[in-house]
Amino acid sequence: MPTKNPRINVVLEEPIYHNIERLAKRDGVSLSLKVRDLVREALEIEEDIVLSHFAEKREKTFEKKKSLKHDEVW
Repeated sequence: MPTKNPRINVVLEEPIYHNIERLAKRDGVSLSLKVRDLVREALEIEEDIVLSHFAEKREKTFEKKKSLKHDEVW
């Protein structure tokens, strides 16, 4: 059954391919599903890094005197 999801062709070095192949076999999934899951995980990590930098930047400019109390926000 054809899928409507977009596809990406990727060329991998042999050791990376074999590692993914081993992980897919261990988890009982296809190579395609394992790569999809690994890409999702990598994107989540990238998002966490960006949000962490954003939080660190905001933390540097935080002034307790200007902050709102819990009751003022909710």
